[in-house]
Amino acid sequence: MSQDSIHIVTTLRKLILDGRYAPGVRIAEVPVAEELGVSRTPVRLAFRTLEQEGLLQRAGARGFVVRQFSEEDVLCGLEVRGVLEGLAARRLAERGMSAAIRLRLQECLGEGAALLSDGVLTEQSIAGWSALNLAFHQTIVGATDSTAIADAIARNNHLPFASSDSIIIDPSALDREFQKLHFAQLQHVLIFEALSGGESARAEMLMREHAYVGLRYGKLFGLQGSSAIAVPLPRRATAAQAPKPAHRRRANKA
Repeated sequence: MSQDSIHIVTTLRKLILDGRYAPGVRIAEVPVAEELGVSRTPVRLAFRTLEQEGLLQRAGARGFVVRQFSEEDVLCGLEVRGVLEGLAARRLAERGMSAAIRLRLQECLGEGAALLSDGVLTEQSIAGWSALNLAFHQTIVGATDSTAIADAIARNNHLPFASSDSIIIDPSALDREFQKLHFAQLQHVLIFEALSGGESARAEMLMREHAYVGLRYGKLFGLQGSSAIAVPLPRRATAAQAPKPAHRRRANKA
């Protein structure tokens, strides 16, 4: 994916999460391209990515609508990814890393340190982080040679914000977003150290917690709307909250 497409994808994720494009709202390439000041081609590619992530669904031959999802949907998807990636990290720590896997993870850490070295975020560094973050996660999962884990993660990636590649960036708060990515980079370092030391339980715990950094750590850095907990997404009614059947309501009145 091009740098422009990654920027548009991250921007649209943020707008959807913040309710700028509400569930059920139809969106089309031309008005979105005009609003973001870009051409239609990267918007078209971004729509396809967001469809795969479960944020958009097709409406007719050429349009898309924003899918309905709840806070529970988002958090459960993140929890499932954390459990699966944690399992992969534990298995890798137990079996030990090959020289090739160790080198690839070290490359990801080096790329992350270089991207964040100047203390500011740009479209280029955000795109670079997206690529290296995905590589870091895929390398750990792929190193286990477990089709079951990889397939389960691939299915879970179709849920809203569940993929490790679902980076959300607020362009109006890049200084605080930098702190969030720097924190994620430190987590990568800790995960690598646990894998290197064969600390399977620690590697699993760190990987599970790392899954939440994109959506639950926003408040820590003064970000608004970057935590799913802080976003007024629709919640499914509990048994106590659900409307009572008509015959129950009549009986209660009596």
